[in-house]
Amino acid sequence: MEEMENKILERAHTVACFETDANKILRPEAFMDWAQEMAQLHAERLHFGYDDFISRKLAWVVTRFYARFINPPKWKDAVTLRTWHKGLERIMSIRDFQILDKDGNVAVAATSSWVIVNIETRQFTREHFAVDRDGSVCKENAVEHSAEKVVMPREGVELVAEHVVAYSDIDMNGHTNNASYMGWAMDAVGLDVSLEREVLDFTINFNHESKAGERVSIYRACCGNDYYIEGRIADKAVFTTLIRFK
Repeated sequence: MEEMENKILERAHTVACFETDANKILRPEAFMDWAQEMAQLHAERLHFGYDDFISRKLAWVVTRFYARFINPPKWKDAVTLRTWHKGLERIMSIRDFQILDKDGNVAVAATSSWVIVNIETRQFTREHFAVDRDGSVCKENAVEHSAEKVVMPREGVELVAEHVVAYSDIDMNGHTNNASYMGWAMDAVGLDVSLEREVLDFTINFNHESKAGERVSIYRACCGNDYYIEGRIADKAVFTTLIRFK
């Protein structure tokens, strides 16, 4: 039991007003902010975090993320955030997350896929294999499957917005923060849906980086309860997400 606890990072948190939407429910973008910080804190504990890698010109990059909103917390709710490293799947390292409510029930379950890149060449490295063998892996599943590839439908796709990457979008690495993409996607869904219906789950793929000043065209396709959102620079997909509503 003690060994398992050492492999899982837990943090208590109370949902703040700025992390919720007009219905006082946790926003997907805010959850991704939490997940990003928890991943970094846990990687630091396991000695493969930012400070361990940056001197070697290496960095973690998230490529896919899936989250299931089972009973998402609301403003003022006391919750427990959990994360653990599941090891290697092909070339990607898998990290899972949970939000537990005050009674220990799973409110949100998520999984993410990461690669380690050289920040100068932007190429993948084989550092994953060392991380996978270092004894830090926990095989518990928050979600039964890894985040999947999202493909925009061929028909019914419309341009709904143009977003110029701004100060508020940029992270400490000088690129658009992954959580910002989720915020853009929720904006693109439309207020008639995002304010009236609850998110069931979402999958987002991070395909290419974007930087300050770049113009990202946001496209949308609706298939019943499913909303596909893709951001493109010219013909290059920057991100693609599938958001499903209850």
